[in-house]
Amino acid sequence: MKKFTITAAKTAGFCFGVDRAVKLVYNEIEHGFKTATLGEIIHNPTVVNDLAVKGVRVIDSPADAIAGEKVVIRSHGVGADVYRELEARGIPYADGTCPFVRRIQNTAAKCSREGRTVVIMGDNTHPEVIGIAAHCENGAYVLRDDAELDAFLKKNYKNSKKKVAIMPQTTYNISMWQNCVHIAAAFENTETYDTICSATSERQAEAARLAADSDIMIVVGGKHSSNTVKLFRICSGLCGTCFHIESPGELSLLKMPKGFSNKSDIRIGITAGASTPASIIKEVKNQMSEIIKNMDEDFNFEEALNASFKRLYTGNRVKGYITAVNNTEAIVDVGTKHTGYVALSELTDDPSLKPADVVKVGDEVDLIVIKINDAEGIVQLSKKKVDALKGLDELAKAKEEGTILEGTVTNVVKGGVIVLCNGVRVFIPASQATMRRDEKLEELLKQNVKFKVIEVNEQRGKAVGSIKAVRSAERDAAKAKFWETVQVGDVFKGEVKSLTSYGAFVDLGGIDGMVHISELSWDRIKHPSEVVSVGDTLEVYVKDLDKEAGRISLGYKKDEDNPWVKFENEYKVGDVVKCKIVSITAFGAFAQIIPGIDGLIHISQIADKRVTNVKDVLSVGDEVTAKITEIDSEKKRISLSIRAVLEENGEASEE
Repeated sequence: MKKFTITAAKTAGFCFGVDRAVKLVYNEIEHGFKTATLGEIIHNPTVVNDLAVKGVRVIDSPADAIAGEKVVIRSHGVGADVYRELEARGIPYADGTCPFVRRIQNTAAKCSREGRTVVIMGDNTHPEVIGIAAHCENGAYVLRDDAELDAFLKKNYKNSKKKVAIMPQTTYNISMWQNCVHIAAAFENTETYDTICSATSERQAEAARLAADSDIMIVVGGKHSSNTVKLFRICSGLCGTCFHIESPGELSLLKMPKGFSNKSDIRIGITAGASTPASIIKEVKNQMSEIIKNMDEDFNFEEALNASFKRLYTGNRVKGYITAVNNTEAIVDVGTKHTGYVALSELTDDPSLKPADVVKVGDEVDLIVIKINDAEGIVQLSKKKVDALKGLDELAKAKEEGTILEGTVTNVVKGGVIVLCNGVRVFIPASQATMRRDEKLEELLKQNVKFKVIEVNEQRGKAVGSIKAVRSAERDAAKAKFWETVQVGDVFKGEVKSLTSYGAFVDLGGIDGMVHISELSWDRIKHPSEVVSVGDTLEVYVKDLDKEAGRISLGYKKDEDNPWVKFENEYKVGDVVKCKIVSITAFGAFAQIIPGIDGLIHISQIADKRVTNVKDVLSVGDEVTAKITEIDSEKKRISLSIRAVLEENGEASEE
């Protein structure tokens, strides 16, 4: 019987600084604060994803913080400039900088103030190193290894009296640092500071001992975690078979070298980086133990490892590789003896798409098992359900953050429309789909729209959104911008949105202005529809503004079309004109000389005899000949006389 032993390093997992920072974030959430972290709080996808589900945003700078949000500085620390920016912007923050990182920041800052050249041994792209360098008034040099340090000192400080302060980042490789100390000792005026975290030293030392005594070494932690990568390198040099995984699920992908099936005693060591939660380490160990329980004399480690992760059951979430695509389905390899099928209806909700539009041969996709037929070796799978689960998480996050999303309207249903977004069908009620009740929902079909999530029910897998909320916000923003810049005389092109008996309302880009009926035409009109229609584009100018009431008066008539200007250019007092009677009053009649210009024929000037009732002599529509007897340009009044024409004609006849 083979003997297996699994040993987990005692120092594996969260160190003090990381544990402190992570607890700080969860504490902010529990107290109801909207929380964001400056960069990922730790380099561990599991923890970062869990925090994201709880609404924690990851931001790159204080400028990305939103109103009411508290910012947490991660254990890696930041530069002094970041603190200044947070305070200048009035952003509340909690400092999760590891005490060991704080110590090296202070050491580097002090050495820089004293005029010494600061050299940091580490990764120049790592946030901890970037933060340390930012505390140095005169900047700092960042070198990767002992070879770079040796070359740097020989080139710049071989015979120099300038002092150099050399310190490693807290997670630096211990043996590499010892080489650096040895190199620095050969140069005068160099001083080394051992700033490697004590937990890092203990973890690396224990990992080295465990790797040297193991046949298989598993290092658990983020692929971007500096200290985890260093652990993997240390263990790889001491153990022939070493793996770096982020989660227990990756155990199924490990490929064991030949020869383990013949060994009677197999020792497995497990260690983890400072950013790996204890729960993940425990799960890896438990999974390995479960594999060992089911072993027999013909045990093959690789087959057992893979088999333990390849048991299919309904609801199981698996990864599959697309091997073929036809017009109705995609065929998938899920790593078992089953042939996997994903029907078109389980690939997408978009009726316009074919399987080839969604996936292609060679794609790796996440799927959920919906039905298994062991007798026929067939398993029915769904990509749509996985997309919906992911999509719901994204929609829930968008709801918490107030993020605006985009999607396509796929259906018009009773009471609203359906928008497809992130693989989820989002219901938009009719009251939230349009800005006005008279707008037809059918006009939204197949349109790409912006919306906000207003409700998410993860248990039922449903989400409700609002197009109206986005459009209202856009309109309000446009209004605010408009009022900041608008001035009397500004010219706009806008669409006529509605007509009333007294004018036309024109959309100026988020805000409406009104063109009074008197401003639509130089002619007398009874209704705006005689000149414009809804949907017309007009070029208008601002006549008057009332910012308190939010009212804008617009002009549309052009000066060059002003009939009064035309009249004055073509006519003068004494001219005899033919005109048309357009209205009759008790004191006379108004006659149109040219379109838009009327003159008054006083009752005393209608005939060469006494007239007591205008209607006895004239009717609306009559064409008459009259003489212009007066032009009042200021009041824009014109006096006409038929009598003067008749009298002149009589005198001519007598002559």
